[in-house]
Amino acid sequence: MRVGVNLVEDAAAPFGSAAALGSFRQLAEAGASVVALIPFFWQPGENDPQLVPGSALSPDGLRRGIAQARECGLDVVVKPHVWVPERWAGAISFAREEDWTAWFAAYEDALRLHAAAAAQAGASTLCIGTELRHTTRRPEWRGIIERLRDVFPGRLTYVAHNAAGAEAVAFWDRLDLIAMTSYPVLGPGSDRAAWRGAMRAELSVLRALGERHAKPAWLGEIGLRSVGGATLRPWESAEERAGTPNLAVQRDVLSIWLDEARAFGIDTALIWRWLSDPDGGGQADTDFTIQNKPAARLLRHGR
Repeated sequence: MRVGVNLVEDAAAPFGSAAALGSFRQLAEAGASVVALIPFFWQPGENDPQLVPGSALSPDGLRRGIAQARECGLDVVVKPHVWVPERWAGAISFAREEDWTAWFAAYEDALRLHAAAAAQAGASTLCIGTELRHTTRRPEWRGIIERLRDVFPGRLTYVAHNAAGAEAVAFWDRLDLIAMTSYPVLGPGSDRAAWRGAMRAELSVLRALGERHAKPAWLGEIGLRSVGGATLRPWESAEERAGTPNLAVQRDVLSIWLDEARAFGIDTALIWRWLSDPDGGGQADTDFTIQNKPAARLLRHGR
């Protein structure tokens, strides 16, 4: 099983800079073999179809990031996210058909720009979307996938939201692999049996989908904050709740995730997250970043 990270460009170390190259080298030296780079698209609200590419990782910046990652021997995935202020991508939904039409047109325009950059710079895999749970029964995806094949020659996937979201995707047959994020409630901070039970419930669905469609199965995101109480709400951000650093719980949960994923025959697991700033994370950090923390040593699971 390959192990890698989702890597976000930090303003302190833009892609193409010496600092960003240092972060990619740090990642490769830690044992990662694959990295997902995250362009962010932006829209003003979950019911507002006016999506734009945004300023967080332009196509040119993406090209620079891919070049640096490949220089360090990393396989590159491009995995766009939609940023909705004070909400999340899974909340995006529209009551009117004309709004769905407008949103998909804007989304495809943004996606094609980044798909072209990904192709030019040599990324191997493109995620057509991440956690857009209210869209996955929409007919527009099939046309988008067909048109993207003309732009991007590598593998295409979609990253569903948890196991239930993966089961709801209607277009796995058009893609090259099955992928999902997974942030289930794990249980109390010391109950490893509960952690494993929650993980296995998710992984059994992912594995079954991979077998049903005869495609590789990926964990596109797993993660945990390095903070006390994180196992009860693994999706919770540092902005939502302050807490005391707990580096051990992050390491222990992710170690079990990787062990269980390997047991279920998962092809690739990508941890959330890593930053382009080589000084990201650290002993006092309570966010998801695994840099400069004990959890970074887990990247050698894939070697």
